Amino acid sequence: MARYFFEDQGHAALYQKYRLPSPNEIHTLILNYLQTKKEKPFTLAVDVGCGSGQSTRGLASHFEKVVGIDVSEAQIEEAKRMDGPDNVCYRQGVAEELEFKDGSVDVVTVGAAAHWFDMEKFMKEVDRVLKPKGCLALYCYTVPCILNYDDCPEPPTQIVQELFQTLVPYETNANKIVWNEYRDIFDAITFPDKERAEDIYIRLKKPLLWLVGFLNSSVLYQAYRKEDPENAEVSLENTKQRLLKAMGVSSDTIVEFCIKYYCLLASKPE
Repeated sequence: MARYFFEDQGHAALYQKYRLPSPNEIHTLILNYLQTKKEKPFTLAVDVGCGSGQSTRGLASHFEKVVGIDVSEAQIEEAKRMDGPDNVCYRQGVAEELEFKDGSVDVVTVGAAAHWFDMEKFMKEVDRVLKPKGCLALYCYTVPCILNYDDCPEPPTQIVQELFQTLVPYETNANKIVWNEYRDIFDAITFPDKERAEDIYIRLKKPLLWLVGFLNSSVLYQAYRKEDPENAEVSLENTKQRLLKAMGVSSDTIVEFCIKYYCLLASKPE
């Protein structure tokens, strides 16, 4: 199903523009976990469901080689267009059929994509390609929350939530897995040595218009837009105008956002 959401080049371009790179806090968490489980050298990291490469590029300084894998050709093409480290490359492929040799990978990472996978098949592939004591890291995040505007006539969070209420008919099982913060996925990880890191709060400053672009790039909104483009456009524009009015700002006003991340970590038995 994920293939059909992300095949469109326009959607892939929105992802490149409005989706965030994985925060340093997540990469540090993954690297520290890996270092407690196996010795260096760390030669190969594989980032599955890499999208347009934001999560992949952040791994480059820690590994000899990093490979980003995504089912969508459009996303891979977007990733390749971006300047990046020489030790990073991208391939089109599926999570359930990883084209790597047995026992060749130090870490498999998945940023905001594991909810699309067949976890039973994916875990078999992870078990096959990881080195002994190699690690798996799956992480995702919540919708950005605007800070410091709690006293508005209409709270910004409520305005955004009302847009998502409009998108409920387009929810899939994958979306529900995200809303449940990957608890089902944690249960599906077959390695006994596993743990969950949650409530990782990241703050950032962006123009308010960035949030509108972020919402536009979401799978739910793109599904709505594909089925009913006129009403979808009206709904997003209405959300934007309500935010501007409630907050008393312009589209270019820099505001502070908070995003909550959570990360599942596991290590293959020796």
